[in-house]
Amino acid sequence: MKSISRRNFIVPAALALTCTLFSDATTMGADEIKVVTSAAFTAAYRELAPEYEHATQTKLVTEVGASVGTTHGAIPMRLERGEEIDVVIMSAPALADLIQQGKVRADSRVDLAQSKIAMAVKAGAPRPDISSVDALKRTLLAAKSIAYSDSVSGVYLSTELFPALGIANQIKGKTRMIASNPVGEAVAKGEVEIGFQQVSELLPVKGIDIVGELPPGAQRVTVIAAGIPTLAKHPEAGKAFIQWLASPAAYAAIKKSGLEPPKSN
Repeated sequence: MKSISRRNFIVPAALALTCTLFSDATTMGADEIKVVTSAAFTAAYRELAPEYEHATQTKLVTEVGASVGTTHGAIPMRLERGEEIDVVIMSAPALADLIQQGKVRADSRVDLAQSKIAMAVKAGAPRPDISSVDALKRTLLAAKSIAYSDSVSGVYLSTELFPALGIANQIKGKTRMIASNPVGEAVAKGEVEIGFQQVSELLPVKGIDIVGELPPGAQRVTVIAAGIPTLAKHPEAGKAFIQWLASPAAYAAIKKSGLEPPKSN
């Protein structure tokens, strides 16, 4: 008897699951879903959204907003002022805060991906050593200027990692927080020597070289999750979309963007 490989079994099973999820989505009755996603998931989302729209005839009205912070477009600020959003995609800890505040449905959280922080330099520039915690510390002390984001990775670097390395005061005068815009753009323009952000946010930026991910002992893995705000107009349609984003159908785009599916998947 001809053997059946595990791959030959998994592929049809994944396709069957995708078809089921698409079928469920088309029965939800929403012509339009409003989604706000954090930048870390944007690259994967931009590849996946058109496929979902085509298969379900559902229009995704999409905006990008930070998981944390007080900028006008940040997801917490949007929900605070009562914006009607059907799906939010953001860092899991920030989503948990919104659930605790009653702004996102407690039973709606679904983990979509894992994200790591990396360091970049301008294209063609020397690549400093960040292969160990000690090497990273030396690189930070030697750098002329350092940039990080105003979102989850930047908060971690500025409030936890730099103090833990014992260099927060020494590098304070040469660090710069980049609000709203990608850190990589400031690096590409030569405005800063080195920049830190999620891998998936650095990859799309032209004019930079990604030196590598932060080493073990300095790295912070962030889970990206989706949820349904309590003011959502189309919660069932939003749930169907989230289920599809969490399915194997989305894994290739997630990996391509520099993320990884959650370990539970």
